[in-house]
Amino acid sequence: MLSINGINSFYGTSHILHGISLELADGGMFSVLGRNGAGKSTLLRSIIGLNAPRSGEIRFDGADITRLKSHERARLGIGYVPQGREIIADLTVLENLQLALIGVGRKDDGLPGFVFEYFPALKSLTERKGGVLSGGQQQQLAIARALVQEPKVLLLDEPTEGLQPSVVDEIDNIIKRIHSERNCAILLVEQNLQFVRDITQKFAILETGHIVAAGDIGELTDEVVRKHLSV
Repeated sequence: MLSINGINSFYGTSHILHGISLELADGGMFSVLGRNGAGKSTLLRSIIGLNAPRSGEIRFDGADITRLKSHERARLGIGYVPQGREIIADLTVLENLQLALIGVGRKDDGLPGFVFEYFPALKSLTERKGGVLSGGQQQQLAIARALVQEPKVLLLDEPTEGLQPSVVDEIDNIIKRIHSERNCAILLVEQNLQFVRDITQKFAILETGHIVAAGDIGELTDEVVRKHLSV
């Protein structure tokens, strides 16, 4: 479904990603790990079009999307949940969700009914401003905002960051349901190893913008973690 072939991404003159290649199968669940500054968020931003690679190719459903704008990629079926959630604080929960629909040209369709099935807590908070939500509520809203666009693949950047364990478990269950019930592929950037091992099928580890280890999730052994992820 999603194929990244030898991409090189920069911030200004700084070369961040060096010839990165990976494949996300239809319905797959793939995690990207690495220490801070390894290039994980840059990879997701490159895929969604916020930091277009200078070379290499990104293909989605067989089509070359390397030079498409981010809203064009969203309309094709790529959803994105950024690190830090980036909820619009002065808009209500409902307005945040409606804005996501406008972004894919579906403002008149109304919210898909399934959204509040996955996030029942948000149903009673639709008129509350995004800026006053708890961290867990904001993360649910960030995922719901991507989900209303009915993506084929969902990019998640650090979805458990700063959340207490009970909320992490809730996010874990929600992502599993989205994956299984909506046949939505997942590409996940995450630091929480327990979460990664529980939820994904394959992994890759980035180190200074290079892939240094990859494989099935069972190959993410303690030895690999000590070598590439221990601080």
